[in-house]
Amino acid sequence: MFYVLRFKIIMKKQKTFVYSVANQKGGVGKTTTTVNLAALIASKNQRVLIIDADPQANATSSLGIKLPKNGYSLYDVLVNEIPLAKATLPTSRQSLFIVPAVPDLAAAEIEMIQFLAREMTLKKAMSPILEQYDFIFIDTPPSLGLLTINALTASDDGIIIPVQCEYLPLEGLSRLKNTVTLIQKNLNPTLQIAGVVLTMFDGRTNLANEVVNEVRQHFPQETFQTVIPRNVRLSEAPSFGQDILGYAPNSAGCLAYQALAEELLKRVNHL
Repeated sequence: MFYVLRFKIIMKKQKTFVYSVANQKGGVGKTTTTVNLAALIASKNQRVLIIDADPQANATSSLGIKLPKNGYSLYDVLVNEIPLAKATLPTSRQSLFIVPAVPDLAAAEIEMIQFLAREMTLKKAMSPILEQYDFIFIDTPPSLGLLTINALTASDDGIIIPVQCEYLPLEGLSRLKNTVTLIQKNLNPTLQIAGVVLTMFDGRTNLANEVVNEVRQHFPQETFQTVIPRNVRLSEAPSFGQDILGYAPNSAGCLAYQALAEELLKRVNHL
C-alpha cells in the first residue's frame, strides 16, 4: 500500500528592512535620498513605505501627496493612536506608499512628553504593518529631538546618513555618531550606521573630493560606493510632485539613485 504524504509548504516572508534617513544638519539631501531611494527600490518589485516624520512634510509634498479631507497623518498615529495603516496613502508609483506628515507634527514632540515609553511610540505603531512591506524608510527632521529618536528606535536595520560633500556637514557626523551610540545602548541595540551616502558631489572642486576621501577613511565599510552628483533635475522633481524616475529617468541624478538602490539591495541580498 502506498501512502501519499502531502506537505504544506509554508513560505516564510523575507525580512522587512527598516531604515531611518537622518542627519541633524539640514540641506544635505536627506529627503531627496529618502524619496528617490524608496522610489527606485519600489521600481524593482519591492513593496516600500515612506514614513514622513519631518513636520516640514517635504517627502509628502515631493511625491505630490495632499492629505484628503478628514485624512490621517503621522501626527494622528503618534498622538491619537490611529492605526498606521489608516494613515497610509498610495503614491503615483506602484508599490510605493507613504504615511504623510503635516506641520502639526511639530507639536507631537511636546504632546508625547507625557507618554510612557515615548521613545517607542513609532516602533509600537509600526509593528502591525511590518510584514506588509519589504522596505520602510523614515524621513526624519534636521534635529535630534523626540521625532528623530522615535525613528532611530524603530529602525532595526540602521540609519542611512546623507552627507553633503562640503565641510560643515562633515563636521556634524561625529555628533550624529554619538547619538547613534546612545540610542544603541539605551533604546535600540540593533541600531547601526547602515550606510553613508555622499550627496551633492561636484567633482570640479577640491573640497568635494577631499570630503569623499575623508568620509571613506572614517567609514570605510559603511560608505556607499555610489556618489550622488549635483543635478538640477533632482532639484526640479519635487516641484512637479514626482520622484526622479518619473520626472527625468535618464538624468545623472536618476542614474545615481538607481545605482544606490541596486547597491543597497545587494547589501541585503534582495537581488
